[in-house]
Amino acid sequence: MYEQKPWLKFYQHVPHTIDYPRVTMYEALEQTAREKPDDIAYDFLGYTSTYRQFMAEIDQCADVLAALGLRKGERITISMPTSPQGIICFYAANKLGAVSSMIHPLSTAKEIEFYLNVAKSRFVLTLDAFCGKFKEVQNATPLTTLILARIPDYLNLFKRIGFNLTKSRLIPKVPKDPMVRWWAALMKGKYAKTPKVQMNTDDLAVILYSGGTTGVPKGIMLSNMNFISEGKQVSEWGNLSGASSV
Repeated sequence: MYEQKPWLKFYQHVPHTIDYPRVTMYEALEQTAREKPDDIAYDFLGYTSTYRQFMAEIDQCADVLAALGLRKGERITISMPTSPQGIICFYAANKLGAVSSMIHPLSTAKEIEFYLNVAKSRFVLTLDAFCGKFKEVQNATPLTTLILARIPDYLNLFKRIGFNLTKSRLIPKVPKDPMVRWWAALMKGKYAKTPKVQMNTDDLAVILYSGGTTGVPKGIMLSNMNFISEGKQVSEWGNLSGASSV
């Protein structure tokens, strides 16, 4: 029965096999940007970015991270809601051959301490609203560089004003600290241009964490190919095209 593969008749439009490109996540996005530079890459609360702009932001972020000392194989913890800063940093780290350790932004301080130590992460990107939790565990973790982003960084003028008049006043002020660096200021700076680091598709690229239902959460180590194959499978299954929005 296995040789006959009767399940294939239920695949409908989905191909029976898929050819996966042997590239990194950064390289896959780079190829898309070359083919469709003026198409919309993402839409965040009305703020849109083309692939050309998106790649420029990623390359700038990679230059920033390299200047701060992030190197191939090192881990950077990204603790963000779905936002431009998070996805820009995700691909920038991949360009450098670094590993993105992704943790939920609503994690408790104790959970953050665990994640930072498991990943041996010196670098963190998070929102200003969550700064206090990372500062709380600073001395118990490898943390040396805390990059803070703000939701208004990528809002249009009117939404930025509205956010600052309502939500911003609820966020505690961040005291001056040499460990803290601000995303908006970093992204405006000038840095040495950083070339793409040579990286194999099977190299570790991302760490996700299990829910911990059977005990302590487990770090799930994923390669470039894990993400590339998942993306290709979802694309084929969902019959997505360049005009699709997700």
